[in-house]
Amino acid sequence: MASELSFAPPRTLALVPGVVIDGFRLVSSIGEGGTAFLFRVEAAERPDPGFPLLMKLPRIGNGQPAESLLAFEMEAMILPTVQGRHLPRYVASRDITATPYLAMEWIDGTLLEDIARAAPLADDRVAALGAALADALHALHRQDVIHHDIKPANVLLRADGSAVLLDLGFAHHAHLPDLLAEERRYAAGSAPYMSPEQLNGSREDPRGDLFALGAVLYELSTGALPFGTPPTLRAMENRLWAAVVPPRARAATIAPWLQEIILRCLEPDPAVRYQSAAHVAFDLRHPDQVPLTTRAHHLRPPGLVTQYRRWRRLKRALADRGRLQAKPHTMAAHAPVLLVAIDTSHPEDPRHAALQAATRQLVSLHHESRVLAVSVVAPAEIDAAHPLESSASGQQLSHRLRLADWLAPTALPPDRLSLHVIESEDPATALLDIAGANHVDLIVLGAPRPDEAALAWWRSTASTVTARARCSVHVVRVGEGQGD
Repeated sequence: MASELSFAPPRTLALVPGVVIDGFRLVSSIGEGGTAFLFRVEAAERPDPGFPLLMKLPRIGNGQPAESLLAFEMEAMILPTVQGRHLPRYVASRDITATPYLAMEWIDGTLLEDIARAAPLADDRVAALGAALADALHALHRQDVIHHDIKPANVLLRADGSAVLLDLGFAHHAHLPDLLAEERRYAAGSAPYMSPEQLNGSREDPRGDLFALGAVLYELSTGALPFGTPPTLRAMENRLWAAVVPPRARAATIAPWLQEIILRCLEPDPAVRYQSAAHVAFDLRHPDQVPLTTRAHHLRPPGLVTQYRRWRRLKRALADRGRLQAKPHTMAAHAPVLLVAIDTSHPEDPRHAALQAATRQLVSLHHESRVLAVSVVAPAEIDAAHPLESSASGQQLSHRLRLADWLAPTALPPDRLSLHVIESEDPATALLDIAGANHVDLIVLGAPRPDEAALAWWRSTASTVTARARCSVHVVRVGEGQGD
């Protein structure tokens, strides 16, 4: 049996198959990352966790920056605290008092870096990949963690298309010590994808990950990096003011809606960017719902005078705003996704007024909220003899117009509102499905009418949704305008 290794810089260790480290046997080397050696391992002298394993050993020795060890310590500290299918499962770790290592789940999949080599990709492919990455970021931010090193090499795609985030070495956890910040190593990360505020010394803003997401989307859609590969910190700082070449100037086939999303992610001022990864995921999955601004149609960057003014505004904004105190999940809560279930098949229903009042009240609480207005209708008849309004397309148009009329009093801006008409015989399941697919934080719907039998609640859509929803549910009664 191989003997246990005592601590020494990894470059002097015989890291070869068969060596046992703290009960894990090295099986094969899978390469070297920027800060660590990577090995497939198996549980030799400890319980088998029931899934394949990966071990990271930090790069320590001559020529290795201090960030290598700091990044290892950060990941070993953060990984045990997070969970979900968008991250590898933590297994074990050991600090620098002996041979330091971090053992975690090995996930089979394809690196986004390998997919990106074929860029430029088709718009629908970019949108699917970007939405999967946005899903993963939203899940991470809800656990009060900011990744700070989003790039194609750190994203793995499972066979089902979902994304897994790798390498939390540069991450920030709102409830744990930030070793990189304590040593004032703010700019740890990858130069082509780093956000302006990270360069400016802030590690507390999750919108920095959305900037990096925009850079990844830019790369996938154009085959180029929005800011190139700047060799120095000073060269990186041009993103504080310089506008990128619009994607459509590099590839004319890119759709305006995709350019709108990319350039909004890449806004230098985080206040002008998307405020939640869930909103980015939604727009990428619903291109027909993306409101187009002047961003969508730019074919060249703005002039130098305009860019200089942008830089002045951003510099003042960052100075005035200072360090954020809100935690990532709190910031996501300031940009919630609300689903309002509206019965457009019965426009005279007395519950509409109460539901409208409740919607206005809830929307007023969050200036960055996103509202999905959803009507579930019975499937249309597929029969050429039926009139236009009874056809699938006619029914869709009719109910979308009713949704628009219903929402008019809320005065929501177009970029915070989307309309959805779903054909289904099971309204509760349809509402739950769209809520789950779009990171909905709150479902708003009406209770059964007071004049209905007492048992109506137990048979109602509201009852089923309330029992099965994985988010909060706000049930509105007639005439109250308040939740139940």
